[in-house]
Amino acid sequence: MLVDTYGRAATDLRVSLTDRCNLRCTYCMPEEGLQWLAKPDLLTDDEIVRLVGIAVRDLGITEVRFTGGEPLLRPGLPGIVERVAALEPRPQISLTTNGIGLRRTAAALRAAGLDRVNVSLDTLRPDVFKTLTRRDRHKDVLEGLEAARDAGLTPVKVNTVLMPGLNDDEAPDLLAWAVEHDYELRFIEQMPLDAQHGWKREGMVTAGDILASLRTRFTLTPEGSEERGSAPAERWVVDGGPHRVGVIASVTRPFCAACDRTRLTADGQVRTCLFAREETDLRAALRSDAPDEEIARIWRLAMWGKKAGSGLDDPTFLQPDRPMSAIGG
Repeated sequence: MLVDTYGRAATDLRVSLTDRCNLRCTYCMPEEGLQWLAKPDLLTDDEIVRLVGIAVRDLGITEVRFTGGEPLLRPGLPGIVERVAALEPRPQISLTTNGIGLRRTAAALRAAGLDRVNVSLDTLRPDVFKTLTRRDRHKDVLEGLEAARDAGLTPVKVNTVLMPGLNDDEAPDLLAWAVEHDYELRFIEQMPLDAQHGWKREGMVTAGDILASLRTRFTLTPEGSEERGSAPAERWVVDGGPHRVGVIASVTRPFCAACDRTRLTADGQVRTCLFAREETDLRAALRSDAPDEEIARIWRLAMWGKKAGSGLDDPTFLQPDRPMSAIGG
């Protein structure tokens, strides 16, 4: 098991497959992009599958989420999914994506063993999408969402970040659209993960703001803490059901006490928290022919030192040294 000194056990593994992305979202990276990791620094497909296998067989991981950057840019993704789906015990396998490549890959990923997807979409307006992402790909994301739903990658969850002056008026429209198309919408408070360090606490759209906006059109009934478990999203039943909407309030309502995640970066580092400033190197152990038992020991030791919280509730919080694209959302 991956336990820490606060009694939390990590059962959910987030694996970043690449730091590259085909969008340039304003809250994530600068317009010109970033200095990408060199190919030799990235984990190979075999190394990823081996580490996930150790996590599943020896460390109690029951859910694996592939992230990026944009994971659909990883050429070997279907093969990685297929090999992870063949592990015993089989973990639940999901993917967080910007959706641009889903129209052509959803069916193949489902056949390989992918269970479901989370797709990022912040607006229903193509012009606002272009402003937020610096790319004209709104139609591609909508088609990707449809392909995921049709392929059975359900529930299809849509992740939305609201930005002041851009899309902060769209919450009710987005929820109506999600209900119509049978997607589960989740609003995420903007977090300090941008490479240019432009995030400001006082300018963010909070969970309270989002819920107040939604309640102008919908009746929201709290789902309750028992249903939530260790999930990051608080959820509400919409107009009596069956649809639900979630809010991930990482900044204003931290959920660190129930955290069950461990993270693996694209270059083989363990991160105990998305906002951690320390990493533990597993790639070096892999490439020095360390046995599985030694790699598991290093991983356990890293998680034992996990801090009580992310620090986001501290007004003096310092952003991580690496941007989200290198860490994995």
